[in-house]
Amino acid sequence: MSGSTTASRALVLEEFGTLPRLVERAAPAPRPGHTLVRMAAASLGHLDLNVVDGEFGILPALPFVPGVQGSGFVLASDPHPEGALVRLRGEGIGLSRDGAWAEHALVPDAAVEPVPEGIDPVLACICFTPVGTAWASVHPIAQVRPGERVLVTGAAGAVGAVAVQLAARAGAEVIGVVGRPAKLEHVPAVARSVLAADLDEARGGAPVDVLIDTVGGRVLRDALTLVRSGGRAALLGYTAGRELTVDLADFCLADVALLPVNMLRRGPQATPEVLRLLPDLMSGALSLPYERHGMADLAETVERLRTGAVVGAVALDMADSP
Repeated sequence: MSGSTTASRALVLEEFGTLPRLVERAAPAPRPGHTLVRMAAASLGHLDLNVVDGEFGILPALPFVPGVQGSGFVLASDPHPEGALVRLRGEGIGLSRDGAWAEHALVPDAAVEPVPEGIDPVLACICFTPVGTAWASVHPIAQVRPGERVLVTGAAGAVGAVAVQLAARAGAEVIGVVGRPAKLEHVPAVARSVLAADLDEARGGAPVDVLIDTVGGRVLRDALTLVRSGGRAALLGYTAGRELTVDLADFCLADVALLPVNMLRRGPQATPEVLRLLPDLMSGALSLPYERHGMADLAETVERLRTGAVVGAVALDMADSP
């Protein structure tokens, strides 16, 4: 393998509960069993913030570079050709070992996946998790069928927007819910109707067969009351709250199946489906809302994510960094 001695910028977490600091350091040196990547983009999501805040079940030793997913170009590797665009995920990156929030990343070979030619590196970085999660929620988990009514919360978010489109493709009548009026315009047009966050407008209609909830908390509690007896609810997010309290008597009477979406387990099943959908994502036939920001803008970007102002997924664009 060839080496690299160039300088590299990285976002380094030095204390849980604070934001990583942008520092310049030597790029990692190649070593056997690992792939050295010049990063193009890295995702920034709520899982990353849970790690940064010290609130995730797997916490790394500090100092540490966060970022559980990224994409970039191979600089040195035994199994992967130099110059190839690849995606980085798994093998503890961004959780128990340094992750993708850096201009260079050295990761185990097993954490590197080739990406089809011609895809935008930013799209390659951020599409697999939301598209895979949406596909798993709509198909193997909630098993949406033609003619059913499906309610999607967080319908302007990355997962929610794709779930709206995939449920409509499955023949469902889709209702989208957003957290604030400014996000109404970002709900995919295939939704039959879009509503404000309080769900009041949905109460006058027929019950829904399926709920796909991406936000949790109070929104989930209220949305569950709109699901018909015998219906299904796929639960895949908790940005609005991590707890759900139910009255067991009412819950049993409602007879709604609560179906958790665990992508650590479902990921291998979903990845081939994302690859199948990539041409639609690249052509725009399937839209994935996202924002891209530079590494130097981390504080402002995190604030947008924490306050719910972000539309869709978030990517740190290394090419956009000075």
